[in-house]
Amino acid sequence: MSGWNAMSYEGKNTLLRVVRTEAEQFFDLVDSEEAWEAPTGAGHWQVRDVVAHIADTTEAYFVAFDAARAHTEVPAAYGLPGMAKRVDEQALALRTVPRAELVERLRDDFDKIMEIFDALGPDEWGGLNVPHFYMGPLPAFFFPAFQLMDYGVHSWDVRQGTGRAHGLAGDAADLLVPFMFVLWQYTTGVNEPCELGIRITSGPNAGDTRVLVGTEGMSYQAGEVRDRSTVLEFDPGSFVLTAFGRSNSGTIRGDRAVADRYLNLFFRI
Repeated sequence: MSGWNAMSYEGKNTLLRVVRTEAEQFFDLVDSEEAWEAPTGAGHWQVRDVVAHIADTTEAYFVAFDAARAHTEVPAAYGLPGMAKRVDEQALALRTVPRAELVERLRDDFDKIMEIFDALGPDEWGGLNVPHFYMGPLPAFFFPAFQLMDYGVHSWDVRQGTGRAHGLAGDAADLLVPFMFVLWQYTTGVNEPCELGIRITSGPNAGDTRVLVGTEGMSYQAGEVRDRSTVLEFDPGSFVLTAFGRSNSGTIRGDRAVADRYLNLFFRI
């Protein structure tokens, strides 16, 4: 379903619609004094730290798109292994900013970045390489997907901090499914050889994927997994939350030792 493939221009309108929906409900969740210093599902971060993190991240995208359009050189990518430590430092550095000021700043950032995304044409969506601070040059479509990760997954974090039962929005999870394979590919830590299948059981991006981990890292491709001794099955929401290290979910079919080895290969960002 091309409208649900955010890596293609046909998926642009769907992706931006869902980003806006997730952002609107995120602002509703965080913009109160009662919520501001509440715990979240993102480690030691409070709600205010999540807001600060998204502001810091979004503002880095302005620099990245300016550099891409001006064809200016940027420093080498920082790398993902150090990302968790650095984003934590960046977020905590904004703890003293008053709620109203920081929320207004993030709202302005969001409006500005969405103008940039709205203006991306069919050639730029996949053809404009934008330098991501941690990952290096990426096609432009990754950046609205990253915003969906921020507003969708961090909304889950805020709700998790309340202690109430909840879940991840279906549209957000469906769109993020293909990007979770990329996330795993970039965060493979220990390359212990293994091969298995991953099955997404529902949604427009449902299907089977063959995964191989070797000395060069992780690779994957769509395809039948009936010949795999181990298959991991996920619904879209469980897949996203597992890839982000928020939950240990999914169904293991076959060799548990292979599944355990695979699921523990990745470092968290």
